[in-house]
Amino acid sequence: MINEYYIKRCLQLAKLGLGTTAPNPMVGAVLVYKNTIIGEGFTSPFGGNHAEVNCINSVKDVYLKNISKATLYVSLEPCSHFGKTPPCCNLIVKKGIKKIVIGLKDTHSLVKGNGIQYLKDNDCEVTINVLKKSCFNLNKRFFTFHEKKRPYIILKWAESKDGFIGQLKKEKVMPIWISNKYSQQLTHKFRSEEQAILVGTNTVVSDNPKLNTRTFKGENPIRVILDNNLRIPTNFHVLDQSIQTIIFTSKIIQKNKKNLIFECINFDANIAKQICNVLYKYKVQSVIIEGGRQTLQHFITTNLWDEARVFYGNFLLENGIKAPKLKGIIIFNKKILEDQLVVKINNEAI
Repeated sequence: MINEYYIKRCLQLAKLGLGTTAPNPMVGAVLVYKNTIIGEGFTSPFGGNHAEVNCINSVKDVYLKNISKATLYVSLEPCSHFGKTPPCCNLIVKKGIKKIVIGLKDTHSLVKGNGIQYLKDNDCEVTINVLKKSCFNLNKRFFTFHEKKRPYIILKWAESKDGFIGQLKKEKVMPIWISNKYSQQLTHKFRSEEQAILVGTNTVVSDNPKLNTRTFKGENPIRVILDNNLRIPTNFHVLDQSIQTIIFTSKIIQKNKKNLIFECINFDANIAKQICNVLYKYKVQSVIIEGGRQTLQHFITTNLWDEARVFYGNFLLENGIKAPKLKGIIIFNKKILEDQLVVKINNEAI
């Protein structure tokens, strides 16, 4: 059970990198000497040190002489290739660490067991697959991207007490708030944790959203907009070039600009699949879809979704746009004041 105990600590540390490490995975590392943690670390924002490096660098002077006698616990297989930083395996061997416990093997084509083999070839004792499921779930975005060649897809919407997500006609171009202000702030937190956010034309024309994280401190996601006939007015927020934005259209009539990219797709074919292919090209590992019913339904119908987060508000619209329906396994169900947040996962996603 001692291995599970310290891998749990690795997972706690790894979560501190949520929303900042992509395209690298979130990883936590702990160095233990005689049942005492002498070093801890997690993956820095992309381009910075990996968890193992931060862990070893955190060891205080009094414990430096004990590093080679310590056990290194790490939630994901250490890398064995040169990228933005040198291989972590090289540092582990250089420091003389002989016992390594790994939560899960890395399926990235540049690693894929090579790190484990390198450590074994250098006379290290390696234990793998400790809390394997938890380690996988932590990096579900990373694994989905590399194994399924598409982003991890999260559907999100707010639904009124009587089953609507919006009004058919509005007097003003602005959002209709179904959920409370705490749910709205949580939505912005969700945005900060994903690489991209996607909506359709109708949502933009109806609400003129900014699609940023203004009520929560965090990185703004890439804005992804479906605009078949380029109907969105040029003075709307999503075209202001303040945030990187990808516009999917069936006809490109203008050149790309700073932070504004146009991608041509066939709106008569499988839109969801085409979007996934383009986002994979741009190395986007996760996308949260906050579009209207039509956009959400595209992904539901093609079974291209991994997770759905639905806020059920204590608010009656009486008529309007019906909320999408989808099956899935409920993994989270919690009150947020008068709202109810339900999270489902799709075990049959393609």
